[in-house]
Amino acid sequence: MDRLRAFEVFVTVVSRGGFARAAEALGTSPANVTRYVNELEAHLGTRLLNRTSRTLSLTDGGETLYARCKSILDDVADTEGLVSSASVEPRGRLRINAPVSFGIRYLAPLWPAFMRRHPGIELDVALIDRVVDIVDEGYDLAIRISRAGSASHAARKLATSQNILCASPDYLARAGYPGAPTDLTVHRCIGYTYAATGDEWQLIDGHGKTHAVRVDCHMHTNNGDTARAAALAGQGVIWQPTFLIGNDLRTGKLVHVLPEYRLPEIDILALYPSRRHMSARVRVMIDYLVEAFGGVPPWDRDDEEWASATPGKSENPPTPRARQSSHRSAQKPAT
Repeated sequence: MDRLRAFEVFVTVVSRGGFARAAEALGTSPANVTRYVNELEAHLGTRLLNRTSRTLSLTDGGETLYARCKSILDDVADTEGLVSSASVEPRGRLRINAPVSFGIRYLAPLWPAFMRRHPGIELDVALIDRVVDIVDEGYDLAIRISRAGSASHAARKLATSQNILCASPDYLARAGYPGAPTDLTVHRCIGYTYAATGDEWQLIDGHGKTHAVRVDCHMHTNNGDTARAAALAGQGVIWQPTFLIGNDLRTGKLVHVLPEYRLPEIDILALYPSRRHMSARVRVMIDYLVEAFGGVPPWDRDDEEWASATPGKSENPPTPRARQSSHRSAQKPAT
């Protein structure tokens, strides 16, 4: 048993008032939190917490241990801070997890400059689309993509991306353009396996009202590039983030469907196991990513460059959305 980690889990359970909240704060599962506390109680040979379905309270032994553990963890954090500050250069292995498509497009190009800046850090990068338990699987840092405002872990926001509903011009020429969210029910759709709402797509109108539409997905995938490839091949309607399909929208390979409606935005987050006990390696990586994604994110910078570079359109150049709307009007079958 990692006693220091068990102390941290125990203190977090008490300070957060529950196992589920502690799991959120630590970026792990409630089952792992329970396991750490049970192992700590078994190791010490005493019950630390009185647990019922609704309440959580400390035993006498738990109160004593909680006070000492807080002091120990504070001392460890202070010591790490002193050592990190005194160190000329962070060193050691840094394990990072990130989604496949985002990692290839936007993180892989950043690693060479980071390694030149911090030659003492050894990067170990795993690209996996499933949501990993960073504590249980031993990651120092995870890049997580989640619905905007939903993060409750120790995390640093790097950027925000819009989700866009789209399809290829070829598919829309055959199937017609949806005029309202309910029209999606008669279209072929391509679903994202890890979507929180499954095949119920949520579109928000100009008044902020959410329209939940259950669509018929003839294909599901856990990877955004696979969904994109299917849409480009004319296989149906998808929703994906602009960091993945922005260039396809700009070049007309995909067309924005129902542009009067928006989908919930997503945050790109740097998630780490503990807000208090952060290593120098994790700190310099997060600072580097914040610097790289600060301001207008890369996928939206292209929009500005496209608008300013459009020949003959130096004054009031059309936005990608306006161009897509014009394209939509021109190709929409007559009724």
